[in-house]
Amino acid sequence: MIVKGAVLREMGLAAPYAESRPLRVEEVELAPPGPGELLVRIRAAGLCHSDLSVIDGSRPRVMPMLLGHEATGEVIHSEAPGFTPGDVVACAFVPACGTCGPCTSGRPALCEPGATANTSGTLLTGSHRLTDQKADVIHHHLGISGFADHAVISARSAVKIDPTLPPQIAALFGCAVLTGVGAVVNTARLRAGRSTAVFGLGGVGLSALLGAVLVGAHPIVAVDVVPAKLQLARELGATAAIDARAPDAVDQVREATSGGAEYAFETVGSAKVLEQAYAATRRGGTTITVGLPHPSQSFSVPAVSLVAEERTVKGSYLGSSVPSRDIPRYVALYQAGRLPVDRLLTATVGLDDLNEAFDDLAAGTSIRQVLLF
Repeated sequence: MIVKGAVLREMGLAAPYAESRPLRVEEVELAPPGPGELLVRIRAAGLCHSDLSVIDGSRPRVMPMLLGHEATGEVIHSEAPGFTPGDVVACAFVPACGTCGPCTSGRPALCEPGATANTSGTLLTGSHRLTDQKADVIHHHLGISGFADHAVISARSAVKIDPTLPPQIAALFGCAVLTGVGAVVNTARLRAGRSTAVFGLGGVGLSALLGAVLVGAHPIVAVDVVPAKLQLARELGATAAIDARAPDAVDQVREATSGGAEYAFETVGSAKVLEQAYAATRRGGTTITVGLPHPSQSFSVPAVSLVAEERTVKGSYLGSSVPSRDIPRYVALYQAGRLPVDRLLTATVGLDDLNEAFDDLAAGTSIRQVLLF
């Protein structure tokens, strides 16, 4: 079938994207699903920094690629057991095979075949289902390619959800919420009364803040450079909000947490910010990094502090989540009023508006914009 989608053919074009137009809306051929796959009519797809990092080249991927990985939609045709037409699904951006070492140990976010497929721009089987009008391959983005009106995905990427959930909200659960809340409840196993700092208040960072509020962490310190995001963080439950541009920002975090946060979360994807988060973590504390910096970046810490202060640095990918378990839980918490992820939604946009929308994302003037079909 012919579908319309936003295709990136070259990374690293100069901003503003409203002028350079890295994303081009094209008609592409979508092949039918193979065994274990689903044809999904996409209802909505969030704009995430992981998409932006491919556009600007800081997260290199094979080209050309149809972007979009934070998506929700309706199953139109199923070649997989457990799914039937009419099912509404949220898409998780790691298709977990279920049989590799990480999967069988309960860590599907680290699925080895899933990681290989995502790096190669294929579906879990190693197949491509997208070609352009010249019959040349277009690569899949993180197994989803949700910036199109239809997508073929592995059933291992799909989680059935309540069909009454508004699509512009449902989309957020596949990445922002799964990653941010998951970093708090799965990676950190944060408990009530523990002091917490969140560095970076995009969709993932504010989801982490919502997770910290959910579990009763206290105090909760929010750190960013955008005043509107700091204000929103206060409204969502942060007990202190600190401008990261202040020369003494780290000292302010340490003061607000009586000597340093027991748990500090870095969600920006910056080695410099990770160093700040580590410096703001107290003795015996844990620094958790969620952002994805350019592969060339590295960070340094005083090596002795790891031993003498019993410090821990942990990575968190996809919120250390089990999507089939966690997405329905988080949806239920949202519906119960305990996880107000709708506050993350800045705007809805159309397919032709994506370049301008990514300018807004790069400028920090939006939290989560959602492409709505």
